Amino acid sequence: MADATAAVGGMSTSERVTLIMDFNGLGLDPKWVAALADQDIHQPTDIQRQAIPAVLQGRDTYISSETGTGKTLAYLLPLLARLDASPRSLQVVILAPTHELALQIQDQVRTLTTFAGGDVRSQVLIGGVSYRLQLEQLKAKPHLVAGTPERVLELIRSRKLKMHEVTCVVVDEADRLLVDQIRETVDSVIRSAPSRRQLIFVSATQQAQTSGEARMLAPDLLMVDTGGDKVSATIEHLFVIAEHRKKPEMLRRLIHATQPERALVFVHRNTSAEELADKLRFHDLRAVWIHGAANKTERKQAMEAFRRGDARVLISSDLSARGLDLPGVTHVFNLNPPTQSQDYLHRVGRTGRAGAAGCSILLIDPQEQRLVARYTRDLGIDLQAVRLERGALVSQAPATGETAPS
Repeated sequence: MADATAAVGGMSTSERVTLIMDFNGLGLDPKWVAALADQDIHQPTDIQRQAIPAVLQGRDTYISSETGTGKTLAYLLPLLARLDASPRSLQVVILAPTHELALQIQDQVRTLTTFAGGDVRSQVLIGGVSYRLQLEQLKAKPHLVAGTPERVLELIRSRKLKMHEVTCVVVDEADRLLVDQIRETVDSVIRSAPSRRQLIFVSATQQAQTSGEARMLAPDLLMVDTGGDKVSATIEHLFVIAEHRKKPEMLRRLIHATQPERALVFVHRNTSAEELADKLRFHDLRAVWIHGAANKTERKQAMEAFRRGDARVLISSDLSARGLDLPGVTHVFNLNPPTQSQDYLHRVGRTGRAGAAGCSILLIDPQEQRLVARYTRDLGIDLQAVRLERGALVSQAPATGETAPS
C-alpha cells in the first residue's frame, strides 16, 4: 500500500484526478451510474470525463475525439439524466448522417433506459421506412428522437414533429452534416427549436471548416477535444501492391493469410460491394454487403449477420466508416483507397477500438502509390509494404526488396 501511495503522490494533480474519478464523480444521478455498471462499464474515457459535466451544465459543446472512445455515451448520459419524462413532449433531437448510426444511437438509448428504469420514450426517424408508420409511432409522444436530417425536417414541416419544447439538438458526425446542402437542412432543424436550446456537435475529426460552422450556430461553443484527428496507436498499417483488376483475388488471398475474426472491406461503388461479396461467397467466405442504395431491410439484415458472427466479412461503401460501433473488427481492408486522408482515418477507426489491436491493409494499384505518402504525412502513421509469399504476409524492404517475416 505504501508503494501505491508513493506512486500516486508522484503524479500531477490532473493525473491524480483522472485516476480517482469514476462516473460517480461526474455529477450523474446514481441510477445512471448503476445502469452503466450493469453493462460492466465502470470507468469513463477521457472524452466522457471532460464532456459529461459540460453537457450536464447545458453548455453548447463540440465533442471531438478519436473513434472508439465513447463519444455517444459522452453526450447521451448527461442528456438522459437531464430529461424530464413526466410531460409528453419532445425534448432531445439527435441528427445522424446514416440510418445505421441513428439506429445505433436508438439502441444505446433503449439499453441505458432499460437498465436505469423510468419511462423515457425514444424513436428513430429515417428515410426508407413507411412514413405512415412513423406518424403512427409519433402518437406515443417520444421524449427523444434520433434520425437523418431530411426525414426529421420533413416531419417538422408537416407539423407532425413538434419542436417547441426541445431543449437540445445534437449534430452527430458534424463533419458530414455541416457541409454542402445538408448543412441547410441541419440549420432548418435547429431553427425550428427554441432559441435557448442547447447545441451539441460530435466528430472524430477536428476540422477548421466544421468547427467554424458550429461556432456560427453557437458563438459560445465549448470545445472539448481529446485528439480527434489521431489514428489509434494500436493499429498496424500495411499495404500491398496489386493491379486494379487483380484486387478481388488478392483480397481473397489476404483474408486467407490473415484469418480475421471479423473484417471490413471498403469499396467506392455500390455495385462493387455486391459483386465482391458474391465472389468471396463463391470461395466459401461468409460475406455480406451494405451501401447507401440498399433498402432498410437489406442493411439491417447485413448488419445483424455481421454483428452475430454469421458473416465474417462486411463489404461497404464509406457508409460504415462513420460512427458505427462494430464489435470485434480485427482487420480493415481498403480495396479502393480513399483519396482523402481523413476518410482513411474514419475507415481504419472501425478496428483498434478502445485499446484493442487492429490491422489495416491497403490494396494499392501502382498508380495509387502517391496515397501512401499522403496518409503517412497527414496522419503521422507508418505504412509498411508487405507481400504475400506462400500464403503468408512478409515485409517488403523498400530499397533492396529483401523480405522479413511480418
